[in-house]
Amino acid sequence: MSLKDKKIVVTGGSRGLGLGLVEALVGQGAEVTVVARGAEALEAVGARLGVATIAADVTDEDAAYRILGEVRPDIVVLNAGARPRMGRLDQLKWEDFSVAWETDVKAGLYWLQAALNLPLKPGSRVLVGSSGAAVTGSQMSGGYGGSKRMLWFMAKYANGVAQEKGLGIRFQAILPRQMILGTGIGDAAAGAYAGSIGITPEQFVARFGAPMPPRAFGDRVVSLLEDPAYAEGVVFGLSGDAGVTIMEGTGP
Repeated sequence: MSLKDKKIVVTGGSRGLGLGLVEALVGQGAEVTVVARGAEALEAVGARLGVATIAADVTDEDAAYRILGEVRPDIVVLNAGARPRMGRLDQLKWEDFSVAWETDVKAGLYWLQAALNLPLKPGSRVLVGSSGAAVTGSQMSGGYGGSKRMLWFMAKYANGVAQEKGLGIRFQAILPRQMILGTGIGDAAAGAYAGSIGITPEQFVARFGAPMPPRAFGDRVVSLLEDPAYAEGVVFGLSGDAGVTIMEGTGP
């Protein structure tokens, strides 16, 4: 599928992995709308890349319905997420442990519900940002790994609802399989894990193989969207070495 002139909404697209994705999408001629909270960062990305921007809190249920209803996108990428509080299990208060649940999962619920209830038009795709932590856990980031596994499940649940309603919408989870420096979450996690074993963050992330900086991540998501081989998969892993891999096939 060509992305030229496709209307695409990217949440959390003003920095980190989201910004790398927005750059890649613009390079393919897509009409991108970036949703984020920070007005200054939005203004900068809008001026540099010529994208539309909307300042909003992704955990605001009304904002999810309003934005999807106004833009009527062909593709939605739910990338926004909170930086988890780092620490061992015995060190975290519930408020720290649950940060990703209160942001990532809450936002995921509202935006998936909006896509299903408006609904988006047939043929639309919604990519749900998960993480490799959903596979192996992340013992230094509290409830983060569990929250990302929940988003994986929610993409599958949304497919089931879409099938029951005959909506023709496809929901797919995307999992970066490595920590990525230059992103808030990646820097915090790499710093915590590296510090716990007495090495540098750069040495720690090198264990994951070839790096996948934000723009390379964006290019991999573009290939997922454009290549018909990935049209029907449900869960995809993304990495610097392997590129895009199908982790789960079709079905709710």
